[in-house]
Amino acid sequence: MENLLTPQEMADVLGVAVSTIYQWTHQEYIPHIKIGRFVRFRISIVEKWLEKREKKGRKTRKVAVGL
Repeated sequence: MENLLTPQEMADVLGVAVSTIYQWTHQEYIPHIKIGRFVRFRISIVEKWLEKREKKGRKTRKVAVGL
C-alpha cells in the first residue's frame, strides 16, 4: 500500500505554503483523502492530477511582423 502524505509533506513536494494546501483541499481543487478530521494525499494521484494540468508549449515561436 502506498504511503499517504501529510499536508506539510504535500506542501514541500509542490513548493507551496501549507495554508495553500489547506485552501486547495477546502475548495476541492487538489485530490485528497479525508480520514476523520485529517487530510492526506496519495502522491500517485496528485502526480496524475499535475500531468493533466500541465500546459504544452508551442512547437514554433510566432513572430509578429509588419506592425
